[in-house]
Amino acid sequence: MIMSSDPSPSSPRGTDSPSTSMADFYSPSHASRRLSTSITFAGGLDVTSELVIAAVAAALLLVLLFAACACCSWCCRRRSATQRWQNHHAAAFGYQGNTTAYYYHHTGGARPQWAATKTGAPSTPPNMMMHPTNMTGPHVVVRPPLVPPPPPPVPAGLDENAFGYDELAAATGGFSEGNMLGQGGFGYVYRGVLGDGKEVAVKQLSAGGGQGEREFQAEVDMISRVHHRHLVPLVGYCIAGAQRLLVYDFVPNRTLEHHLHEKGLPVMKWTTRLRIAVGSAKGLAYLHEECNPRIIHRDIKSANILLDNNFEPLVADFGMAKLTSENVTHVSTRVMGTFGYLAPEYASSGKLTDKSDVFSYGVMLLELLTGRRPADRSSYGADCLVDWARQALPRAMAAGGGGGYDDIVDPRLRGEYDRAEAARVAACAVACVRHAGRRRPKMSQVVKVLEGDVSPEELGDGARPGQSAMSSSSGDSSSGSGSYTAQMERVRRTAASPASPEYYSSEYQGYGCPSPASSAGDNASSGEHDNQWRKAHR
Repeated sequence: MIMSSDPSPSSPRGTDSPSTSMADFYSPSHASRRLSTSITFAGGLDVTSELVIAAVAAALLLVLLFAACACCSWCCRRRSATQRWQNHHAAAFGYQGNTTAYYYHHTGGARPQWAATKTGAPSTPPNMMMHPTNMTGPHVVVRPPLVPPPPPPVPAGLDENAFGYDELAAATGGFSEGNMLGQGGFGYVYRGVLGDGKEVAVKQLSAGGGQGEREFQAEVDMISRVHHRHLVPLVGYCIAGAQRLLVYDFVPNRTLEHHLHEKGLPVMKWTTRLRIAVGSAKGLAYLHEECNPRIIHRDIKSANILLDNNFEPLVADFGMAKLTSENVTHVSTRVMGTFGYLAPEYASSGKLTDKSDVFSYGVMLLELLTGRRPADRSSYGADCLVDWARQALPRAMAAGGGGGYDDIVDPRLRGEYDRAEAARVAACAVACVRHAGRRRPKMSQVVKVLEGDVSPEELGDGARPGQSAMSSSSGDSSSGSGSYTAQMERVRRTAASPASPEYYSSEYQGYGCPSPASSAGDNASSGEHDNQWRKAHR
């Protein structure tokens, strides 16, 4: 039996010998089949391709995120650097913010030199500067236009009360003479009608008064907070360049001075006089004791007591009053007021306190009581009204029964007045015009006495026990009769000297008072009153 070395035909197909099987395993085709078998699963899913695509997408996303973060960081640094540059150069030019409103607000409306105009080329802006560098010579660096800072905040409640100058000019007819109500130390006062038909009084303050914009706004802010039925309310204000204007409610019935002294008017009844005395005292007491900060009027007089159609009084012209804080007892300033009403210590030294207002109010009470002008000495010999009253009123009180007041009360009343009320008015008047300011009462005390709530004896501050206010007042002027008159004459001579402009006499200060054209009529009325007074006291 012969054995062949070739494989038997009967051997199964695909059965290799050991040598053949190892060669085929390492052949390229077999390796390819092995790789295909390792990454391919049922359904034909190619896992390796999906992983590669996901990895590439994630890498791209990370690159994009990094680029975005880098861009944002660069922009922030750029913006911060630009802001620091603007702030640095804004400080160099005196600017402090980022709006043009501040520039116009603090330059009276003038356009900046670098601002472009509609009719010509702009001038060289201040932001084109020559900067030295490490290069040869300087080079021009052009920066964006600087933006001026915003205006300072307007006090709360004032922005809606600001008027435009054109609006007030239209309301007053261009500040015409026909609409002028009065003239005083702070300027002129005009009657006006706003666009909504509201009547107002516009006080146009004198230019060059030395008051800055901040001071003016501070006073306006203070005045706008003052509300009392016997004080003229502030409606608004206007700042236009150097112009300063105050807008008040218009009070239609003119002034106490007008109704007391104007020729041809009905004689003011006693009840009306008492109502005016009480109301004006309440308004002044509010200024002195309830306002914060306290307000000293500085020029209380009959021309600054306005009357409505019911003859209710409203104290006016405290808009430019000097302020005092709680820990300040007086204000030293140049004397501003009206001769005949000035407190002696204020006229001589300029020391202003609330008791200076009390003195002026006392003079006004004497004016109501007697119907005489304060500085008119035609019926009092060498004395003015104050010195005469310091002697005459205590004698009237000593007469008893109230009959003594017939010699001092306005004779035009023909005896139609209440004697007890006249005694209270006289007691308050003499207490208020005491020479020593510390001995004058508070306005709240005056109100209580005038209303009959307390006895006039309560006004005897500083008097000996059992001494009345009237007897205390009679000896108050230690320098003798006529001392106040003599002091006012010295003040008048000083004020008339060109070298001493320390005093100011306000003849028509405040609105609602007659214009200078009516002064002749006032003098005629005063002369007629003089004759009537002399006849009544012969």
